[in-house]
Amino acid sequence: MCHGLYGSGRVYLKNHGDPLRSVRSGPVQDHTTRMIYIVLEPTPLQTDATAPGSCLVDFQIVSPRRSEATAMAETSFLPEDDFRLEATRSRFSKVLKKHAELSERLSSCRDSDKSVFERLQKEFDSARASQSQEIHLDGEEWNDGLLATIRERVHMEADRKAMAGDTTISSGTYIQEKITYKVGNKVICCLEGARIGIQYETFFAGEPCELYHMVLESKSFLERMTVLEHTIPFFIPVRDTENDLLSSNAMKFIDRVGELLQAYVDRREQVRLIKELYGNQIGELYHSLPFNMVEFVLDDFECKVTVTLRYEDLSCVLPTRIRVLAWPRKNSTSPVSMNRRGNGVSGSHPSPARLSYAEEALRSMSLPEAFAEIVLNLPPALQQLYQQRCIS
Repeated sequence: MCHGLYGSGRVYLKNHGDPLRSVRSGPVQDHTTRMIYIVLEPTPLQTDATAPGSCLVDFQIVSPRRSEATAMAETSFLPEDDFRLEATRSRFSKVLKKHAELSERLSSCRDSDKSVFERLQKEFDSARASQSQEIHLDGEEWNDGLLATIRERVHMEADRKAMAGDTTISSGTYIQEKITYKVGNKVICCLEGARIGIQYETFFAGEPCELYHMVLESKSFLERMTVLEHTIPFFIPVRDTENDLLSSNAMKFIDRVGELLQAYVDRREQVRLIKELYGNQIGELYHSLPFNMVEFVLDDFECKVTVTLRYEDLSCVLPTRIRVLAWPRKNSTSPVSMNRRGNGVSGSHPSPARLSYAEEALRSMSLPEAFAEIVLNLPPALQQLYQQRCIS
């Protein structure tokens, strides 16, 4: 019998053959619905005459004023629980070790990438500084014929330098002329050693963002080009795109890489902007490295709104798969917490409501614009859902 709400008592527990080593404790609730804990502490094994095979165990009801950590510290676990805990601890230790290794590798990669970027940037700056002219190309002026001309130039310049001591080789004006080509967000120039350099400029809302570099080379004019090095993020599929396009259509390959980079910057900056403008209304936000998977929660409303965005292709700026759900909060009077019978009584497990207007906004607008649209129209949309559920 328990002595008072917070006291001690005795219970008989069956002993199934093995000596009773420990007893699991668990949470219970008193009539005030506050959470308390029972900590069971076995006495030395002794059987009761009226209950063969059982043992006497003292128990104590711990006040909820004590911290949960303190109560749990007094809890003893069954042997199999100890084994599972050790296994979990071991797996977690391996995860931490792997995380440390990856962090170290990423740190060294960042240093390496930074040095490559600085070296290539200096080389591009030098090439543009020594150019005789910069030609801006539009539309059909950028074609395979022009790219073939650029390839021919770099190989002729490399051959000229390799045979600089041969007086029979004429160094005409055509070969000496250094031209840089500007095509959209790309700058294409001839680099030393029969290499073609492409510098990609990225923008967001009209403002310049990062520069990225890619260097192509081929052993001779007749051989296929390959990507020698680049400063493009590793999650942009440069190698796959190279295998698919470079040997068959080099111009399309160069353009495709530029599209992937600009789309990545667009997605990233859109997420950065909603965090900056509406961070106080966003409870949680998760995204993948290329920002082709984005999830966030609007937590500053009567309903909890979850937004899930997927971009089918890394060249997409707007999401291709969208799901926006309004989840009723516990004990909420929100319309979506009403059951389907429309009687105004909250269901035991109220279902979320899909916000079609929000999905349409995300499908057709940039993320910051769609976010503002969702927040502005959320109250009337919830009211409409309430009316629909009452009718049904």
